[in-house]
Amino acid sequence: MSSAAVKKAIAITNVIAWAGFWAFGYLALSADWTDTAQVTIAFILAALGGGLGMWAYLRLVRYSEESGYAPTPPRADRSHLEQDYQSSITKP
Repeated sequence: MSSAAVKKAIAITNVIAWAGFWAFGYLALSADWTDTAQVTIAFILAALGGGLGMWAYLRLVRYSEESGYAPTPPRADRSHLEQDYQSSITKP
């Protein structure tokens, strides 16, 4: 599979997973709570949809940063922390 086809498949997976999350989440919250089997299955399916949707979304973010479509977020420069730590060790 080419890279474009993989990105397209992940994007489609993202949409379907989030749709499943919202649909089964609604079913779980609006179901009769005395029917525990229905509520449990709906919660499990909603959790699976949310987890798969989050994975696909984060994968799409990674692809967009690597391709240059989206800018890479700035990372914290932690070099000052190491200097402060080294200076605190050497002080008597």
